Amino acid sequence: MTRGRPATRPGRRRSWRSHAGHGAAAGVALAALVLVVACSSPSGRPSRSPSASRPATAPPSTPASQQTSPSAAAQAAEAVQGPAAVPTAAQLSALASEGGTIASMSPAQLAGQRVIYSYNGLSAPPSLLAAISSGEVGGVIFFSFNISSPAQLSSVVAQLNAANDSPTNPARNYPLLLMTDQEGGLVRRLPWAGPTLSEAQIGASADPAAAAATAGSQAAAGLSAVGLNVDLAPVLDVYRQPGDFDDQYQRSYSMNPAVVAAAGAAFVRALQAGGVAATVKHFPGLGAAAASQDTDNEPVQIDLPASTIRAVDEAPYPAAIQAGVQLAMVSWANYPALDPRLPAGLSPTIIQGELEQRLGFDGVTITDALGAGALTAYGSLENRTMLAARAGMDALLCTATMPLPGAQCLAGLQDGYLDGALPPTAFKAQLAQILLLRASLG
Repeated sequence: MTRGRPATRPGRRRSWRSHAGHGAAAGVALAALVLVVACSSPSGRPSRSPSASRPATAPPSTPASQQTSPSAAAQAAEAVQGPAAVPTAAQLSALASEGGTIASMSPAQLAGQRVIYSYNGLSAPPSLLAAISSGEVGGVIFFSFNISSPAQLSSVVAQLNAANDSPTNPARNYPLLLMTDQEGGLVRRLPWAGPTLSEAQIGASADPAAAAATAGSQAAAGLSAVGLNVDLAPVLDVYRQPGDFDDQYQRSYSMNPAVVAAAGAAFVRALQAGGVAATVKHFPGLGAAAASQDTDNEPVQIDLPASTIRAVDEAPYPAAIQAGVQLAMVSWANYPALDPRLPAGLSPTIIQGELEQRLGFDGVTITDALGAGALTAYGSLENRTMLAARAGMDALLCTATMPLPGAQCLAGLQDGYLDGALPPTAFKAQLAQILLLRASLG
């Protein structure tokens, strides 16, 4: 993942603003959605509106989107994004097998089980442990500021797992998703573990696929030894210029998409053979971004024709999908040739049309950091989380360069589920697919 930064301070919510790339019509749609959710958020949690102040109310017995006509919130969301992503065949199959567990969950638990939390410091805060015990957490991401030694990290993981085993947690039979960025080279949250070679060094080696397989095995060994089960790697970006966004930190295997494809697939197979789920990123690709173009800090636009994006940037993904990669992270950059209005991670057209339908990915989608500066135009953390889920993102990464309050991401999902902005069948099917992933990591 690219490291995000907080776009809002905890406890404050930002009004929606349209940046120039959206045009006047999109700005009106964004403003309309804020107005609607300010009047309709039923959860009793902080509203997605930046200025709403309303008492808690009892949630309806069924989400508004199950009623005969679309709710005002659903209509406003559609004005921003178009039709919501529909459940995939894989998700519906997962729902058929996991529906019993899901039926036992409250709206807060349905929402929280899709959120990946972050925290500050070397100890898990009591509030996080309590939320896990209550069944309102799907996973935790670890950064360098959470890690000091193998013993310390193993101890924290044991605490998290003990909280997850609580009888008050309806998902206690599913391991938490415990993840970090262990790419190799400069990007290693566990500094004592491999891979020591960067992706650039692997790509420049005599046999990139063999070197990548060794790296994947090293990452799996290091992560599993301390109880982590998801690696936010490998990066499949195809870089364009020496020193650009990916290459400055040696995070791209090659300028040749065939090399990236072979190395990425080898890393995926070796990592997952070691019991750790792989995450390919940043779809559809950040390889054309210049050194200063960082979605953590500001909006980034990739002005390439669709034919180039598909022939170069998306080219490594089929091999990784064939290798069985379990997760895919979608970038926050804008790709006007694929969707002229929305960042990729908020675009049903890109998530479903490109990744799932055109390329056939049927695993779990995960956002990049929801605190990214690229999303400033999309308002509060609650708003961003709801729109990402509506676009087809399954797991929501509630973080930035510093931790963000996971409860706000939960609130965005819960409100969207209850007010009809998030269609209930798709919502539950997305959660079901996450639960199946977690079960496979047990």
